[in-house]
Amino acid sequence: MSGARFVSGTSSDYGVRVLVVGVCSLKGGVGKTSVTLGLASAALERGLRTLVVDLDPQGDSTMALGTTASRGDVSMVLDAPSPQAVEAATAPSSWADHGLDVLVGSERSVLHDRIDDSDADRLRQALSWADGYDLVLIDCPPSLGGLTRTGLTACDRAVVVTEPGLFAVMAVGRAMRTIDELRRGPAPSLQPLGIVVNRVRARSVEQAYRLQELQTLYGPLVLTPSIPERAALQQAQGAAQPVHVWPGAAAAELADVFDQLLDRAMRAPRR
Repeated sequence: MSGARFVSGTSSDYGVRVLVVGVCSLKGGVGKTSVTLGLASAALERGLRTLVVDLDPQGDSTMALGTTASRGDVSMVLDAPSPQAVEAATAPSSWADHGLDVLVGSERSVLHDRIDDSDADRLRQALSWADGYDLVLIDCPPSLGGLTRTGLTACDRAVVVTEPGLFAVMAVGRAMRTIDELRRGPAPSLQPLGIVVNRVRARSVEQAYRLQELQTLYGPLVLTPSIPERAALQQAQGAAQPVHVWPGAAAAELADVFDQLLDRAMRAPRR
């Protein structure tokens, strides 16, 4: 990959804990997985060794990242966390020879989607055995269930993905309340990184109104720049390629947006 370099050391070599970022939305179809993949593409281009944890039972991140076969999956890790389970469930992405791995998704993970926090700490425990990464991205399912809570409990920072539409904006409030609830419970170190607004159309009056509504409600938590609606993002994902290597000006524009969002994430303090 042009411009990429891969770090031979780990975050712990420099006295800094790996950054764990959860990408979540409580409304389906707003592009949560697209944001996860865009951040993974930016991290790979920068040379950050990255692990993507696919907690969504649909497994879209696993598919788009072109993972090879693994001996396990994330549901096995949540069943019984151990170094062996993490190793068996982790597979390389086809995006590059080195530098990007996936904790493979599974339909069976839906069995852990109950809201009782009984195993909320299992993923955080499992990630303590995932050595050698500079960044972990957790693709949470679009729900308030146990999987999302488990994913966010393992995180330092949470990114809430939305679209500039009525129902998506309403879902942001529920997501922020969930993050605050977890901070007062099993995840005292969790903080919101901010709100990413996806699929923005420059000439939409309705979208402009919803963007202003978000900025009024959440102020600096609304991250800039927003992600414009571009077919290049879906094209790159459909071809199981990072957006940073997809040809064309639209892909380059998207790559720059994800670079800026990654910059914001990497400046966040680790717990």
